[in-house]
Amino acid sequence: MGGRSPTEVQMSQLVLPCHTNHRGELSAGQLLKWIDTAACLSAERHAGCPCVTASMDDIYFEHTISVGQVVNIKAKVNRAFNSSMEVGIQVSYEDLCSGKHCSICKAYATFVAQGPPGTKVKLKPLAPQTEEEKIEHSIAAERRRMRLVHKDTLKDLLTRSPRDTELETRDGSVVVPAEKTRVESVELVLPPHANHQGNTFGGQIMAWMENVATIAASRLCHAHPTLRAIEMFHFRGPSQVGDRLVLKAIVNNAFKNSMEVGVCAEAYDQEMSVSRRHINSAFMTFVVLDEEGRPRTLPMVVPQPGDGERRYREASARKKIRLDRKYVVSCKQNEVPLSVPWDQSNKVYLSYNNVSALKTLVAKANWALAREKEKVRIYTLEEDKFLSFRIEMSVRIAAGQAFSLLSDLRRRHEWDRHYASAELVQQVDEDDAIYHVLSQTLSHENKPQDFVILASRRKPCDKGDPYVVAFRSVTLPTHPACPSFTRGETLCSGFCVWPEGEETSKVAYYNQATPGYLAYVTTNVAGLSSDFCATFEACERFLLKNKDDLIARLRDL
Repeated sequence: MGGRSPTEVQMSQLVLPCHTNHRGELSAGQLLKWIDTAACLSAERHAGCPCVTASMDDIYFEHTISVGQVVNIKAKVNRAFNSSMEVGIQVSYEDLCSGKHCSICKAYATFVAQGPPGTKVKLKPLAPQTEEEKIEHSIAAERRRMRLVHKDTLKDLLTRSPRDTELETRDGSVVVPAEKTRVESVELVLPPHANHQGNTFGGQIMAWMENVATIAASRLCHAHPTLRAIEMFHFRGPSQVGDRLVLKAIVNNAFKNSMEVGVCAEAYDQEMSVSRRHINSAFMTFVVLDEEGRPRTLPMVVPQPGDGERRYREASARKKIRLDRKYVVSCKQNEVPLSVPWDQSNKVYLSYNNVSALKTLVAKANWALAREKEKVRIYTLEEDKFLSFRIEMSVRIAAGQAFSLLSDLRRRHEWDRHYASAELVQQVDEDDAIYHVLSQTLSHENKPQDFVILASRRKPCDKGDPYVVAFRSVTLPTHPACPSFTRGETLCSGFCVWPEGEETSKVAYYNQATPGYLAYVTTNVAGLSSDFCATFEACERFLLKNKDDLIARLRDL
């Protein structure tokens, strides 16, 4: 038990016939109930009081689980905010006969602590101990930010999409009116469905929603569908014992090999009640597998005019966002291409990946001191095919001032001799900007290099967090590679600034070298260290020289 997080909860469940569908596979609804229960127990262990499910991030189910196998669930709190906390959940299955273990899914849930009526619970901060816990704790702030802008991302994409609904055409496909897939069902909330406060378990509501969504999907394809993904969703309010829950589902859109089912839950507290409370809405992606486990081609859906067409369009937009999110966010750092195409629909996820990659690098435990020259310390980190550098020093400047000066790439040439210039191509929002950078450094083709760089900046989320400025390469159609330059790429680099006092900060620069850079590094270690030191000393002079001007400008504002 040594080294285990005090909030960690482990659950093991033997899959029995009563938990499975007609194919002898664990129903997704039952799995969601177990996931929610384990996560809630973890949250309550940290909060010391009852907690309710507020939201669940995207869940991608990688495999099905058969009767007789064991489901292993591990849940622990990654980070506590004010009255909410993020719980990370890992689900795997174990085959008792073969000893095989396999990952099923990874999920993140947000829980809210509930005190006595009329009071708000202030959660105690979490102190991560292991490298993994530090990484999850740091990136939890980014995931929280992404949840808050999720709705705006969809709204933005729909605004820029054509207003007219264009139905997909598919040769030889059956066409099914969406209305034929509509399902409505009612459930009475009984004491076994609720916690000790009488609130319905979030997992129970998700299980009921999955049930009606599966029926809707079956009505489209006249087969037994398999749930592949549940999109990020939020609980709008609680329901209690005695409530009647009305669950509605309909196929919003069917693509070639998958379909999106929209499902909602509403509650009312007495049989003749007129007003219904919206509890939750979710979007579930189903596939239909053939005998060899491959997705079958699905019938096409014809939406009803009005709301049906809106849902049809929104499903297409959500699919685009879902693929962007899975492609950029869910990949491991070494699986994400160096230069990802940037556009409005994936800007939130590229920003997330940019900052979380740097935070992951910062939280690594095996940094080794390579050189120390006066105030400048150089560390290296070797893992897999990457070699990373960290250069840090203390500077007599307030952390916020250093953050402001270092986050504008247009001024970097004033202290970094490798930069010739940086043009601001697009100010995406308050925290993100794209620059076209020209470098003084010649490539192996004996040409100067240029870069298209996304710069993402973050202020501290909580006490102890650093100011962060992260850089990564992206591609823009307006700035293609030019014959007179060699297009360079940066995988992960940036600054972290920690306050050490009111007028003193620790400034650290991180750079994860790409494989093509390693040959140069191994033959120029001594020269490279001297170059790093000289550049960072120039950075310190730049910060000290400009901090007073910055204070004056801020005062004028």
